[in-house]
Amino acid sequence: MAKRTRRQRMLRATMALLMGGSAMQLSSCDPVVRQTLLTGLETTSSTLAQTFIAAFFVSLADDGDTLTTTSIP
Repeated sequence: MAKRTRRQRMLRATMALLMGGSAMQLSSCDPVVRQTLLTGLETTSSTLAQTFIAAFFVSLADDGDTLTTTSIP
């Protein structure tokens, strides 16, 4: 396994702190606010994933250009 660079380690540590901190913040929130926030995050994540999947398949689709071939005599 390759050794991670300092930047990668810092990024992972920062993300872990942000995720852990947000989970602790949500536990002390008003239940209605927490539910609204989580529903919004779920909807946003789902829509973003669907957009990336749709863009991937559009990039694979035929764009209508015809391929011409010529034979060498």
